[in-house]
Amino acid sequence: MNNQVLFIYESKSLFDIFSEIEDNLNFKVMNLTKKEISQIDFKNYGDYLILSLKDLKLSNMIRVENFPIKFSKLLERINIEFLKKNFNEQSNITVSKYTINTNSREMTLLNQKLKLTEKEINMIIYLLQSKKPIKVNELQEKVWGYKSKLETHTVETHIHRLRKKIKEKFFDENLIVSKKNGYQISEKK
Repeated sequence: MNNQVLFIYESKSLFDIFSEIEDNLNFKVMNLTKKEISQIDFKNYGDYLILSLKDLKLSNMIRVENFPIKFSKLLERINIEFLKKNFNEQSNITVSKYTINTNSREMTLLNQKLKLTEKEINMIIYLLQSKKPIKVNELQEKVWGYKSKLETHTVETHIHRLRKKIKEKFFDENLIVSKKNGYQISEKK
């Protein structure tokens, strides 16, 4: 079982059904009462959904409206919602004070958005994964797939253009810093 939790709000019969088959599910099932919903800290549950027969206007909520409903269809809907939630969360990467969405290829800070290319995102992610500066030839090989020893300025050109885009949009000249032995993401936030 993983760390996914399905809260079932104010429906004892639905909770009983899910509890009976919980060993066969890929999520944990918990009952949630009207009194508990205002007291619970959902941050402690990481990946969760709330299943409700009522419209609560809460985030991470699945509302069941159409009855009767096949149990298999309800279970499928729950699993799809968990998958969507995980996909969306995994697509956001924090880089210094920025958020990069790998799906939309956008870098954001507050309400400002900057479109990035796939190579720019791959380069930032590769630099982010290392605590030490990355040499140009390593970036050529790992991000661009160049294995040759030929002299090329592809990396330097891309970094220059990316720095310029970030500076023009966010007035930040220090996200990607040059060190004597390569490039790295600045640790300043």
